[in-house]
Amino acid sequence: MRNDKENLIVDLTLAFSIEIIKFSEDIRILHRYEMASQIFRSGTSIGANVREAQNAESKKDFIHKFKVAAKEADELEYWLLLCKKSDFYPNPNKKLVEDLQSIIKVISKIIASSKR
Repeated sequence: MRNDKENLIVDLTLAFSIEIIKFSEDIRILHRYEMASQIFRSGTSIGANVREAQNAESKKDFIHKFKVAAKEADELEYWLLLCKKSDFYPNPNKKLVEDLQSIIKVISKIIASSKR
């Protein structure tokens, strides 16, 4: 059941998705389309799954959608690490990486508290 009141994780992941779009476009400008697409898909999918969880049909469904968001966050962390370690891609800025870490922590806490 959707609740339109302010929601920290929904707001965080939406703002984060906007930053991911910008970063993926920076990579696309360099004609590195595959990496740009991977970062775009996994980075924006985090927020999409969090948003979808707001309409979960059950507690189990809610937890599942957050677990999918956590997996997407882990995948994005991998792509950003590849960018950082490669000479062929721009380095993700420190704030982008820190924001991802914060989102991962919040998602983990939501999953843990929802299992109780």
